[in-house]
Amino acid sequence: MSTPPSASRECPQHEADVIVVGAGPSGATTAYHLAQAGLDVLVLEKTAFPREKVCGDGLTPRAVKQLTSMGVSFEDKGWIRNHGLRIIGGGVRLELPWPELAEYPGFGLVRTRYDFDEILIGRAVEAGARLLERTNVTEPVIDPRSNRIVGVRAKNADGERVSYRAPLVVAADGNSSRLSVAMGIRKRDDRPMGVAVRTYFTSPRHDDDYLESWLELWDSSGGKDVLLPGYGWVFGVGDGTSNVGLGILNSTASFQDVDYRNLLRRWTSSMPEEWGFTEDNQRGRIRGAALPMGFNRTPHYSRGLLLVGDAGGMVNPFNGEGIAYAMEAGHIAADVIVQARSRPTRQARERTLLGYPRILRDTYGGYYTLGRYFVKMIGNPDFMKYATKYGLPQPLLMRFTLKLLANLTEPSHGDAMDRVINGLSKMAPAA
Repeated sequence: MSTPPSASRECPQHEADVIVVGAGPSGATTAYHLAQAGLDVLVLEKTAFPREKVCGDGLTPRAVKQLTSMGVSFEDKGWIRNHGLRIIGGGVRLELPWPELAEYPGFGLVRTRYDFDEILIGRAVEAGARLLERTNVTEPVIDPRSNRIVGVRAKNADGERVSYRAPLVVAADGNSSRLSVAMGIRKRDDRPMGVAVRTYFTSPRHDDDYLESWLELWDSSGGKDVLLPGYGWVFGVGDGTSNVGLGILNSTASFQDVDYRNLLRRWTSSMPEEWGFTEDNQRGRIRGAALPMGFNRTPHYSRGLLLVGDAGGMVNPFNGEGIAYAMEAGHIAADVIVQARSRPTRQARERTLLGYPRILRDTYGGYYTLGRYFVKMIGNPDFMKYATKYGLPQPLLMRFTLKLLANLTEPSHGDAMDRVINGLSKMAPAA
């Protein structure tokens, strides 16, 4: 995707109604919905497309719903459909189809992040958003009178330092979110954090139509077997390769001591030989990334800056899914911004913008709190052993668990499982 030519500092191209920093799923979705509403949106992305990102590449029906709302077509061969989740653990192999719901489609997808993000930002550009690639935002521009962000400074593709101006800025710049930190919004230590590592293997399993999750990850590097809180995955990409990786939570003392790349190597070496998860078949190195969970950076709105996606710690603590929530938050943020701009006074606009964190809390707060409890429970090896031994053989319980972990319920008029999960989320204090 080409970068528009650099303009002079006085050029209107350096001004917009909204600046979005980062063109990943959250930033692209925000930009798309803002542009659809007729706003002038400038997206600043530090890299260039296509580009690789560390991810499992699996998309649940929640993410598919957001893609559909952006008009993304799933016709080309790069989109691989899946029917549900296959769970392996405790000697049990269980296939759970995605639940049949009116709220969400009945299928998931797999697509590598190499071009997934490019597809999303392409939809935003088609809707009217302006994209500047190789533009690395370095700091906010603060109005000294109001103490609000009114733009950002960045180094552009030509190495020049340029200022870009807008009355509102969206931080979609990932887990580290330098922009949020510069605005004084730092991570919270009372929220869970995960680590994911993955690589690709040429494998006959590349066209598997189920996402596969392995619930038992054992680490024997310390001289004794330790059951880790997390799971491994095998997702067929459909291009001759499988995405194979693992995610670990920080809910045990051993979190800091685990060599995740070696753990992945040991795990894949134990797989059946015919699957091809060998060093000779490995495509690309093992790469890792942090998983910021359960609103680990707040507030999500402050002084003209809105946080979306990983910048706001929006990964689901139950299953490590981030893309669906990044896109949903981007949609919510765009709606709030559009509504705020329609208000007649500065005070009314600010009241509307301050509603963004409240909407997020109402939507996800209780559910993410349940997720924090879940993270603590699976950090207990005895609980994990008990759960895999006695829980996995119970199909009804596992269908309930799938709905809970994937957050796939009808918001109203659902079945008994839906009502229980929704009720628990409403009763739990907001994250």
